[in-house]
Amino acid sequence: NPLPLSPTDKDLNTEGFSLESCRSMISLMDMDGTGRLNLQEFRHLWNKIKQWQGIFQHYNSDQAGSINSYEMRNAVNDAGFRLNNQLYDIITMRYANEGMNIDFDSFISCLVRLEAMFSKPHTNTSPHRRITLVPDLFVRSCPLLAIGMQVW
Repeated sequence: NPLPLSPTDKDLNTEGFSLESCRSMISLMDMDGTGRLNLQEFRHLWNKIKQWQGIFQHYNSDQAGSINSYEMRNAVNDAGFRLNNQLYDIITMRYANEGMNIDFDSFISCLVRLEAMFSKPHTNTSPHRRITLVPDLFVRSCPLLAIGMQVW
């Protein structure tokens, strides 16, 4: 069952987070490796979700519950991630639906994975949170991205 959001979040047009999203969030924030979040870890996660929710709502101005792939690029930038065009294309292929729109759950899943990538030692990050990865490394960093995709 999806993790519900508060009733004030109806304009997100979502029933909550998927099991995959919840697992990703716990994996990202579980600093002590227990498979559970303590209060401090949960507070950090909740603050991230609220920050990302504000960004999503900014671009979800029509309250349709999704943003298009162009808005997704801007939203990812607003969240503090600077990616190359190849990575934006990969993100769109993985997270957008057939209409090239990204819903709130997919948006959060994407940002959780990006946050995890920025915290990994194999990424080349600058003080401005700019990341440079070749698409193959991005897919290997996030194995679920490889579903239905060919790595070139």
